[in-house]
Amino acid sequence: MANDKKLVESITDMEVDFAQWYTDVVKKADLTDYSTLKGCMIIRPYGFAIWERIKAELDRRFKETGHENVYMPMFIPESLLQKEKDHVEGFAPEVAWVTQGGEKKLEERICVRPTSETLFCDHYANIIHSYRDLPKLYNQWCSVVRWEKTTRPFLRTMEFLWQEGHTAHATAEEAEAETIKMLNVYADVLENVLAIPVIKGEKTAKERFAGAAATYTVESLMHDGKALQSATSHNFGNGFAQAFNIQYTDKDNKLQYVYQTSWGMTTRVIGAMIMVHGDNSGLVLPPHIAPIQVMIIPIAQHKAGVLEKANELREKLSAVCRIKMDDSDKSAGWKFSEYEMKGVPIRLEVGPKDLEKNQAVLARRDTGEKITVSLNELEEKIPALLEEIQQNMFQRAKDRLESRTYTATNMEEFEKILEENPGFIKAMWCGDQACEDAIKEKTAATSRCIPFVQEHLSDKCVCCGKPAKHMVFWGKAY
Repeated sequence: MANDKKLVESITDMEVDFAQWYTDVVKKADLTDYSTLKGCMIIRPYGFAIWERIKAELDRRFKETGHENVYMPMFIPESLLQKEKDHVEGFAPEVAWVTQGGEKKLEERICVRPTSETLFCDHYANIIHSYRDLPKLYNQWCSVVRWEKTTRPFLRTMEFLWQEGHTAHATAEEAEAETIKMLNVYADVLENVLAIPVIKGEKTAKERFAGAAATYTVESLMHDGKALQSATSHNFGNGFAQAFNIQYTDKDNKLQYVYQTSWGMTTRVIGAMIMVHGDNSGLVLPPHIAPIQVMIIPIAQHKAGVLEKANELREKLSAVCRIKMDDSDKSAGWKFSEYEMKGVPIRLEVGPKDLEKNQAVLARRDTGEKITVSLNELEEKIPALLEEIQQNMFQRAKDRLESRTYTATNMEEFEKILEENPGFIKAMWCGDQACEDAIKEKTAATSRCIPFVQEHLSDKCVCCGKPAKHMVFWGKAY
């Protein structure tokens, strides 16, 4: 049995070194591998299967809300990128440039897309002419490149996968409604599929997306008390439309600028899921997203009838869950550790003694509890247990978020909380960026969002003591 524990022993305890724990889990659970090019990651089949399920959940919701998928080029001419001044300045430090094609030096530099606002704007200027052409509700699935200095699998890599929605509307009210609607789609997927509780709110002007009129965010809290921005939704107003001359003729035959939105979620949400739910045995996957919900482990599979029954169960249960069987020649103990590492929600054990009693043993990944169930009841019990695990994981994460959300009314309290109990800090803010900058300089904490649900904690800004305008969630973040 000692060898069966090697998988788990190779994971650093999260309490000892959370960053190393994360890297160990990502590698040992076969989610990614390192690329020859530093800063890029190879997403392995199991990791990509998780992304495919996230993609499917999002894509279905996008289409249900009237959006269509398109695809834009990965290259952007520099002249096009320069059309929106704030936007290009915001992305300039991370842009990768192509300066040569084949053996010929290019007359104009070409950017490898860090995001596609300018491409969509250029396209919309060509296809939107009348109010009858609106709204345009487009989304694309692609990869983007941002030349990051420090990288970590899923959380920050030079190339990553995402979706980016880009829409155009006749009025400011329609654009604002779209922005909030898509933020709520993200919150739905995070909470009800990935079992990650979130705080919804608006970013401060400093944290706003470059070129946007307003940026809304869903923020989640990791196991180590750090925050992670899990998705964002941006209201562009008509600033991009004016820069790219996207106009339409309204019903009164007058020219108007469109109002636009942009919204996105990336593969970093897989990192969030790992850090919210994982433990010192590896991944813990929510059943709604797990590529394999149930793994059958035949015990003493060389004995008569065991493999036959295991195969029969796999075939029968495939109608109610995503199920696989491991009938390899690895020891049962090794298999237990392997699928704990991979976060499979339920392990189904069946051996000779179980066959005699017409039963199987179900082991829960979230609690480690083992349940004995009649073979005749598995089709009913397994879906119910999967849903119970899903809800338990969400509630456990929500309880942790709430227990690690603190209140500070002055900087002494603020700094003490960060030092002793890292998590979210609710504190009042005057609205002045100078205070936002001062808090970051003193504590390394940033404003995460101005939550939609406001609380009056005091009359004074936590930093300067002047009259407060907003209650803000603060925290150290990835």
